[in-house]
Amino acid sequence: MDDLKKEANEFAAEAKDTANEFATNAKETFDNNNGENKKILAGVLALLLGTLGVHKFILGYNKEGIIQLIATFVTCGIAGIIPFIEGIIYLTKTDEEFYNTYQVGKKGWF
Repeated sequence: MDDLKKEANEFAAEAKDTANEFATNAKETFDNNNGENKKILAGVLALLLGTLGVHKFILGYNKEGIIQLIATFVTCGIAGIIPFIEGIIYLTKTDEEFYNTYQVGKKGWF
């Protein structure tokens, strides 16, 4: 009887460790995916629809998005070079750099 209790306790402890490890790994995976997905999405949108400020809205920079939109219309599209450069910068940064700079640090321009 004591052997069964001992085995049951060992099994329970092992299951708990496995569950904690799974939860930790899952959290890291989802955190990294969110940063990566926003990086790729923002970078591609900056290259394709940057003149409309879409990439700024995706990152949560509403004021900067509106400024980009107005600048595009006021300059007849010449201000469209800014999001093109930003898109290249977004896509060339590492996932960690992008996340820390634009999602945590909230750096609005370049």
